Amino acid sequence: MTQYFFPKGFRWGASTSAYQIEGAWNEDGKGESIWDRFTHLPGNILDGSSGDIACDHYHRYQDDIHLMKELHLDVYSFTISWTRIIPEGRGRVNQKGLDFYRRLTDSLLEAGITPFSTLYHWDLPQTLQDEGGWQVRSTVDAFVEYADVVSRALADRVKHWATLNEPWCASFLSYAIGEQAPGMRDMKAAVKASHHLLLAHGLSVPVIRSNSPQCEAGIILNFSPSEPASLSNADYQAARKYDGYFNRWFLDPLFGRLYPADKTAEYSEAGYLPQDLIKPGDMEKIAAPIDFLGVNYYNRSVHRAEIPEDQNLPQTNFVAPESEWTDMGWEVFPQALYRLLCRLYFEYQIPKLYINENGAAYSDSPDKSGSVKDVRRIQFLRDHLIQVHRAIQAGVPLAGYLTWSFMDNFEWANGYTKRFGLVWVDYETQKRIFKDSAFWYRKVILDNGFTTD
Repeated sequence: MTQYFFPKGFRWGASTSAYQIEGAWNEDGKGESIWDRFTHLPGNILDGSSGDIACDHYHRYQDDIHLMKELHLDVYSFTISWTRIIPEGRGRVNQKGLDFYRRLTDSLLEAGITPFSTLYHWDLPQTLQDEGGWQVRSTVDAFVEYADVVSRALADRVKHWATLNEPWCASFLSYAIGEQAPGMRDMKAAVKASHHLLLAHGLSVPVIRSNSPQCEAGIILNFSPSEPASLSNADYQAARKYDGYFNRWFLDPLFGRLYPADKTAEYSEAGYLPQDLIKPGDMEKIAAPIDFLGVNYYNRSVHRAEIPEDQNLPQTNFVAPESEWTDMGWEVFPQALYRLLCRLYFEYQIPKLYINENGAAYSDSPDKSGSVKDVRRIQFLRDHLIQVHRAIQAGVPLAGYLTWSFMDNFEWANGYTKRFGLVWVDYETQKRIFKDSAFWYRKVILDNGFTTD
């Protein structure tokens, strides 16, 4: 038997996002977001669905919090819908929207659950998108206004604030790859969006701190650790190029290192980086000191240079067979989480880390007895938590682990075809069922650790 117990005070929780669970897309004065628009256009979502109803959390939040309490969650990470608060993106404040999040946080606190709030999880007001979205600098000012309104309204309840979740997705995946709203395929637009997202973060941090004294303020990034397929220089350069695109482009400026020189040279040469994009003082603002970094990790990436095989070294680093991938088509490779956490701390000296998202999509459903025996998800969580424990033992200041997701929900471009939750959701009846992984995770929380054979 091997024991994996965590430090006293380690935080255990689960995460969700507003558009993926709330529903009520046009109720109580909420405005239209880019995801409302994107999902209502045919062909954008795999199963033709939308988040119009989703998990109906807007109406069922008290029941959901009761389930969280049954699981003994210590923290719950949720995002706030910009268009519930400021329907047109700037200006008029919708009191009913603020009241919903006041009720939500009050109910969490009454249940003994600490609210972790994120201001932005991709649902930009459509009115701002019509003006250019994150490509234009005026969206930065609108976001800071929104951050000010929300943090003032919830300052007495929320003491843990993240500005953005996964700005890589909100820029490159959404503006260059086109998989997510607003569905553009323009690399120059993506680079501009990435800069303005980071600037919005940097300008909002001091505003949040002013409104919510003694709070923790930070940002959440998604990471895909890149590894070369062999020890060759060509494969190393391929992995480094991807690392700059996916990881360092956001990490480096946040921690005062400016944008990576290799990527700025590449983007400038390709015409993706306008000369007037970065204004004097921007990089200093982006590097505003933060109290924590939220880490989202799902899988690594292995890179093979696009050169003839006889001009490269034999490949020695292979991904796992597809039979071991999740339903998202992602390799399960827990060891990369340990390496990532060590890199973040030892290379960037980040004062505090939280794992804000880590989980797996598997299609397990209730059996005849009504149980959801998701053995693969339990294995996934266990194996990743072993790596989390390793990182803590190595000295990484990791303060908590939040799994994605509390319950099955609308999985963006995949609609309702992928299930990440600890709680199984019947989308027709809105019935919730604890999966076996939920019971396993509850015991981990109660014991502050676990043992393995």
